[in-house]
Amino acid sequence: MSEHHTSNLIVMANRIGQFFESMPDRPEALQGIANHIRKFWEPRMRAEFQRLMDDPAQPEVRDIVRQAWNAHRALLCEALPAPT
Repeated sequence: MSEHHTSNLIVMANRIGQFFESMPDRPEALQGIANHIRKFWEPRMRAEFQRLMDDPAQPEVRDIVRQAWNAHRALLCEALPAPT
């Protein structure tokens, strides 16, 4: 994927995280982020984001997004295309 598309995924994920960050129930917020990404992102987008999340040097991703991804990785990685 292009660098522009990759940075756009980060921007979108951070906006989702920013919305859910205000929720007082942290587990519910993490679930909400995961559900949103699972529901509205196509598998190729999630596969690319998984690649980004596997890079520990990815500082641009909000902590709440990283927590949600790690807590709900199995849900988010269902039916993803095989890495190329």
